[in-house]
Amino acid sequence: MFAPPPPPQPAFYLACLLSIALHLLVLFVPRHEPAAGQRPPSRLEARLQPRPASVPEAPASIAATPPPAAARPAARRPVLSSKRPGTTSAPTWSAAEKAEMNDFLDELARAPRPTLAQRSRAMAREEGRRLAAQDEAEEALLELRPNAPPIHPFSLESYLEGMIRRLNRSAGYVRNDKRALGVQTAAIQFRLNPDGTLKSFVVLKAGDQGAEIAFIKAIIERSLPFSPFPPDIDRAARSLGITICIRPGSGDGDFGFSRMQGSRC
Repeated sequence: MFAPPPPPQPAFYLACLLSIALHLLVLFVPRHEPAAGQRPPSRLEARLQPRPASVPEAPASIAATPPPAAARPAARRPVLSSKRPGTTSAPTWSAAEKAEMNDFLDELARAPRPTLAQRSRAMAREEGRRLAAQDEAEEALLELRPNAPPIHPFSLESYLEGMIRRLNRSAGYVRNDKRALGVQTAAIQFRLNPDGTLKSFVVLKAGDQGAEIAFIKAIIERSLPFSPFPPDIDRAARSLGITICIRPGSGDGDFGFSRMQGSRC
């Protein structure tokens, strides 16, 4: 027969009581699960600078997470256009404006066109004016200043007329001996300073008019000084040149200076 087991010791009962107490403590004490975002990272991390103690540290996994797509500003798509830079839209015309423009074009179409003869006469008049202006420019050669203001035509015309009257008066005081009159055309040119004094005397074409050239030079020297330039000519020109043409006469001894219109030496 087997012997009966020995009675349990007091230490056994004490261990059982402690085990029961620990299990009850684990069962009845509330457990706080950590939030999903606050779980410790599963990898090692290295920080360059510790955060202040007052600011709780956020796990690196949260800091490295990019912001959600909804929080980012939506990128603006470029607007495409078929217009080139600098182009403008076509103007819009009202019905009244279109009618007015059509009436104007119809009136131009109904206007009588100049005939060939009328166009020829107009071209001839224009050519005559051009030649007259060229002759006047050759008769009075102005040495203009830089950026010279325009000269009034009446002022230049009056000054030239005054010079002719002075030359004709002086011709009566110059000895007019019998001269050997040539048969060829000659030309001289003299130039005046703004104060009316002589700047130059040049023989452009002598021909066989040597005696007549000497006579005209004496008349010019007798007429000096001429009147000073008017203010508008003085502001615009440094000098004024006059061309004198010598044409063979009839031999009757008449002499005089006059303006030449539409002809050259």
